[in-house]
This record gives sequence, C-alpha cells and structure tokens, in this order.
Amino acid sequence: MAATALRALHHGPQLPLVLPGPWDAASARVFADAGFPALATPSAGIAASLGYEDGQTPADEMFAAVARIVRSVDIPVSADVEAGYGLSAKELVGRLAEAGAVGCNLEDTDHATGALRDPQEQADWLARVRAEAGDALVINARIDTYLHGVQDTQETVRRGRLYAAAGADCVYPILAPPPLLADLAAGIGLPLNAVVTPDGPAPRELGALGAARITFGPGLQHQAMAALTGMAERLREELAAGG
Repeated sequence: MAATALRALHHGPQLPLVLPGPWDAASARVFADAGFPALATPSAGIAASLGYEDGQTPADEMFAAVARIVRSVDIPVSADVEAGYGLSAKELVGRLAEAGAVGCNLEDTDHATGALRDPQEQADWLARVRAEAGDALVINARIDTYLHGVQDTQETVRRGRLYAAAGADCVYPILAPPPLLADLAAGIGLPLNAVVTPDGPAPRELGALGAARITFGPGLQHQAMAALTGMAERLREELAAGG
C-alpha cells in the first residue's frame, strides 16, 4: 500500500525525508525522474498554476490538479488540502482517494474567520478523518501558531499532542524557528515537518535541527517562475536588439 510506504519513509532509514512540491504534472515528473521517493503538493503552488491566489482555489479544481499529478508519477503523493474545504471527513477522504493521494496536509487555521481553530475541535476533526481513512492516508497536521504570531512553544506542543492523539502521522508547525524544531519534535512525539524558506536553513540542516520531513511550500514553483521570467526577459532583449 502506497500510504504504508509513505508513512514508513518518515521514520528512516534516510532522514530527513525531502518531498519536493510539484504544481502540475510536468513538474511532478521532473521530481520523480530525479529519484525522489514521494511528493507533497503545495496548495499555493497549484493555486498559482491555475491562476488563483493562495486559499482561493475551488475544491474541485484543486482535487483535479492533484489527480493529474498523481496520474503522472508512480510514487506516493501527499496533497495539501488546506483546511478541508468545508467537506465532511467522509467526503474529504473520498475525494483524496478518488484523486489517488495517499497523504494530506490539514491546517488548523479557520478560513472563515482567519483565526486559529480551537485545538480540541481540530483534533476531533482529525480523528474523524482518521476513522474514515483507516491506515490508507498519511495525515500531516499543520499547526499554524507561528504563522499567526503565537510565539508560544507550549501552545504548539499542546496542539501537536492533541493532533497526535487524534491519529496524525506527522506534525507541521509551519514557520517554527529552526532552533526549536528538536524540542517541538520531542515534546509532541511525532515526526516533524519543516518548510524550506528563502533565507532559512537548507534541507540537510533542517534535518540536523530535528525535522524528519522537509517540504518547500510554493518555493520551488517560485524558483521555476523566476527562471522563466529570466528567460522571457532575455528573449525580449534579443528581439529588441534585433530591432
């Protein structure tokens, strides 16, 4: 089972587990051909590829994009499905299964209010997702405390423990200060996901600091677009020079 294989990768033997973030089928094939063992889609990267702002992609379009990525590769794919698009646990698990994703990110920001969700309510939601999915889904529970400016390690650990008890396989305290990663992982007791940022530590360093799983958010898509912008500018210059 692909979910079993993906879950096992979070525990070694080669850590950190580095999961590039494809935004379409073509980029997914590039990362798979490069030898990465699994992929993790970024909602922001897919949104940009479809012409939306992050958080504004209609659920149907997001699941369709994930399905195209899954069909293009033969390695496990985890999907960032934000806060679940208001779907019930049964609907969400069904949509992920239809798309072929064997993992998902679920964040604890309430998109209706823009605030952090009550952690017990989020844990109850994660438990319902786990009950519906069984072992067929690797759940990466994103903790948005640092994203919302809550610089409280104890609160992050409290949320992480609730999510672990609810059945999460991994926790993702997005934008947590890198020096805190080891303490957060030890306090929560699950593999910890860290994101690579433009000015932050490289994947290997994040692993040494305590992260078991490394993702990139929309960072790789941003780099690809920067390269494409450079190509477009050079082409325009060549055309202008040929006047």
